[in-house]
Amino acid sequence: MDIAIKEATKGMRKGEGGPFGAIIVKNGKIIACAHNTVLKSKDPTAHAEVNAIRKASKKLKRFDLSDCEIYTSCEPCPMCFSAIHWARIPKIYYAATISDAKKAGFNELEISSEKMKSEGKSKVQLIKVNSCSSCTAPFNEFVKKNGKRY
Repeated sequence: MDIAIKEATKGMRKGEGGPFGAIIVKNGKIIACAHNTVLKSKDPTAHAEVNAIRKASKKLKRFDLSDCEIYTSCEPCPMCFSAIHWARIPKIYYAATISDAKKAGFNELEISSEKMKSEGKSKVQLIKVNSCSSCTAPFNEFVKKNGKRY
């Protein structure tokens, strides 16, 4: 989780996007690491989770990531949750919540991953990492940042 949070901070400090990071792990090894690049790419779908899925799929040469897990600095938005579901990733570990992102000023849809899972009858497991002392650190830094863009 610390790597996903560091990736979120790195991307934000570079001005490439919001403070969101994700890693995909297969058999205990990181195969993809990404952050939000919405501002850099001018692509509203370039969220950390989607970028990580794209990298992992390219590396493994397949879209089925059912033998992988994703660690993300924030609970996935509905778009990212859907991408994770479609990639067949069975477990999501996340740090901050959608409400944490909203408090930092992000235009989040107030649909939790739990609701997406329930309504969509997804088998994806959601695991909130509560022991993370720096879960909201990227948001805290972002809120204080001069010239921030959402």
